[in-house]
Amino acid sequence: MNFRGKSAVGDLSGFLDQGSHFEGELKFEQSFRVDGKVTGTIRSEGDLVVGEHGEIEGEVRVGRLFVSGVVRGELHIAKRLAIHARGRVEGDVQATALVVDEGGILEGRCGMSAREDREAAPESTPAAEPPAKVVGRIG
Repeated sequence: MNFRGKSAVGDLSGFLDQGSHFEGELKFEQSFRVDGKVTGTIRSEGDLVVGEHGEIEGEVRVGRLFVSGVVRGELHIAKRLAIHARGRVEGDVQATALVVDEGGILEGRCGMSAREDREAAPESTPAAEPPAKVVGRIG
């Protein structure tokens, strides 16, 4: 983390430690790590890291999401969703790329499309088929 007022790519914009709870709308620039609990909306083009003790409930719209804790809600991931071995995601997921490590859990609906496809299609256009429902554990 850089404390000189200038941030470089990869620096944390913020951190919510274990035992802390944030409720509301969270916006950040580069990357943010959650080891506490967030309830509400998270928006960023950057990276969101959910540690083993981290818990998020609400709407998440980020560039990349790395989950080792628990995330519940509606997720819109522009680049990549990675669910690590102890991670759990519950809810509706829209992502360009999805990686689930052995032991990771994805429970809910998941839709995937190329980024260009999402940008070209208006949000009000319904899909021809509903997204696949994924329930269970990989491993």
